[in-house]
Amino acid sequence: MDAGSMNSSTGKAQTRCPLQEQFLHRKSSRENLDRFIPNRSAIDFDYAHYMLTDGRKGKENPAMSSPSREAYQKQLKETFNMNRTRILAFKNKPPTPVEAIPNEFSAIHQSKPTKPRRYIPQTSERTLDAPDLVDDYYLNLLDWGSSNVLAIALGNTVYLWDATDGATSELVTIGDENGPVTSVKWAPDGRHIAVGLNNSNVQLWDSTANRQLRILRGGHQSRVGSMDWNNHILTTGGMDGQIINNDVRVRSHIVETYRGHHQEVCGLKWSASGQQLASGGNDNLLHIWDRSTASSNSPTQWLHRLEDHTAAVKALAWCPFQGNLLASGGGGSDRCIKFWNTHTGACLNSIDTGSQVCSLLWNKNERELLSSHGFTQNQLTLWKYPSMVKVAELTGHTSRVLFMAQSPDGCTVASAAGDETLRFWNVFGTPAEVAKPAPKANPEPFAHLNRIRCSGIFVGRGDCNLCQLFIRNPPSHRPICKIFNLECNSSCILQFHAQVVMTRFDF
Repeated sequence: MDAGSMNSSTGKAQTRCPLQEQFLHRKSSRENLDRFIPNRSAIDFDYAHYMLTDGRKGKENPAMSSPSREAYQKQLKETFNMNRTRILAFKNKPPTPVEAIPNEFSAIHQSKPTKPRRYIPQTSERTLDAPDLVDDYYLNLLDWGSSNVLAIALGNTVYLWDATDGATSELVTIGDENGPVTSVKWAPDGRHIAVGLNNSNVQLWDSTANRQLRILRGGHQSRVGSMDWNNHILTTGGMDGQIINNDVRVRSHIVETYRGHHQEVCGLKWSASGQQLASGGNDNLLHIWDRSTASSNSPTQWLHRLEDHTAAVKALAWCPFQGNLLASGGGGSDRCIKFWNTHTGACLNSIDTGSQVCSLLWNKNERELLSSHGFTQNQLTLWKYPSMVKVAELTGHTSRVLFMAQSPDGCTVASAAGDETLRFWNVFGTPAEVAKPAPKANPEPFAHLNRIRCSGIFVGRGDCNLCQLFIRNPPSHRPICKIFNLECNSSCILQFHAQVVMTRFDF
């Protein structure tokens, strides 16, 4: 069990406006300053007067130098090659030193300069008020859509904040008999959004038209605290321990039900391929479900049941650069981030973070993982993968950081905490830093192949529209000019069979 209190600030006076920026008054540091003397208190005028008058008397009558002393100084200068040239004096450029051993790799080092370390700001870029944010570990009240609009549930109301111009709008306010809102999740199109409620229903909204499309009823027996989309399938997890796949296109929306958790499902994440689903619950269990093999009639529908965590599993994140790698985070009694191979179910690594893990996000452009935590520091920690060395720790929240969401460009992270603030962190770089230049067309068709060694069958043909590369393992069936970014000509490759080797050729 993981402590997950549900403390809403409904009793507070409504004096704050949601999603309004906070401004802090800073005390001016220019006190008792002068244009020429910055700080008079730091100057000792008596000592300065002594040095200007009496301090020079001891140097006006130096002791007479003896012949032996002059001979000693002359020998000292000759021995140590000393001269009277002043430091920082204008003189000729010193001769270039001769290398005793020529460095044959110097040209390589000069042609490949080291990549500068990315600057990570230690303070939030922007802070917004989030009054009435429900302080509950098991809910999911923040999401950032592909249209660059952020959705956050504050009490019974869902607000939309446009990151492009900073405009705030109210999507829906739920009545007290059905509220509060327990989860929000944008559809992949960035226009439609699902709103989970405390009364077990799920509402679907068109954010552009500000119109409710339908209500999904009858699936769960209690609140819906977690959701995730897989194309037109909306997967919901409830306090009743059930996971339901809802096809939002049809009237009878319930198409599959997964049963494996004994307590509330607080984390749901589909893989990028849409083939595997990860679910975490308050029963300390992590399940991996395979869509092709899971059946509602099977007693064990899951592909893997992972029992290594010792607290609730809410934080889940699929790796963007390795499809079968999943990161999971445990609650206050566990405090660990674990990495899993979802094909085999093996635990690859486990790191004790020292505090409750509330949320996880992968960097889309670097091999980094961001985690948000609870007591004692309430910080965001950036880790280098796979070494799991701490890159940065971002502090500012005064209560546990319950929710995180990533901008569509992958650079900015929004965090919401129990201190009723919403903060934005430029932790993954700027769009200019992560933007990759477009590939340039190569005038020589096979210039890229000089670094590739392969074996197979070449069949020449003079029609560049039929230029194709067929790779049997894995199948791709993509034109070779698209794979290697080449310009086709009359000497294109028609087919390459990776499994049948008849001719050996080296480039």
